[in-house]
Amino acid sequence: MKNIAIIPARSGSKGLVDKNIKELVGKPLMAYSIEAALKSKYFDTVMVSTDSESYADIARKYGAEVPFLRSERTSSDTASSWDMVEEVLDGYRKREKFFDTFCLLQPTSPLRNADDIIAAYKLFEKKASFAVVSVCEAEHSPLWCGQLPANKEFINFLNPESEKRRQDAGTFYRLNGAIYIVYIEKFNNDKFLYKEGSYAYIMPQNRSLDIDTDIDFKLAEILMQKIII
Repeated sequence: MKNIAIIPARSGSKGLVDKNIKELVGKPLMAYSIEAALKSKYFDTVMVSTDSESYADIARKYGAEVPFLRSERTSSDTASSWDMVEEVLDGYRKREKFFDTFCLLQPTSPLRNADDIIAAYKLFEKKASFAVVSVCEAEHSPLWCGQLPANKEFINFLNPESEKRRQDAGTFYRLNGAIYIVYIEKFNNDKFLYKEGSYAYIMPQNRSLDIDTDIDFKLAEILMQKIII
């Protein structure tokens, strides 16, 4: 199979300005995903999809290719990751480069490493006919979550099933946003990954941090320094 790693890094982050190139323990955030992809040796191409030439220069410095910039349409707040992926794959087709799988590696998951990518691809090769998506164990059981009315009264907040002891309720998992490996042929017909033929690659919580806020970034610094030490 021919595989491409796609690392999305648009410049329009509002929650944490320029988070994709914000320095984390001596490197821009996106560098960790680029280096993990290259180290895994699973990809024929490791590319960064960005709307910024300055971001592109940083990506190239760390070994990724940026053959074209992202369009205005796929750089908006309303564009989905799958819109961006379609644009990337179409851009390569126009350059007569074709792939069997893509692996979406969000730069906001800097603790995901090459070993995770390798293990996820091995699972994909062994079992999947559509996709492998990374998850981790949920920090809190969804059985203990609910919605509140305007007056904050506990009306239908929990159901009787939710009152079971936590250890009797089974294990819940959540998407962690770190790895999405997808067969391109099937992706072209169906963008919904969570179905028959798709499997979960389970990652530990300490490598599942997804950076969205300044607090997340500070936590990533602490975890990254622990790993380096």
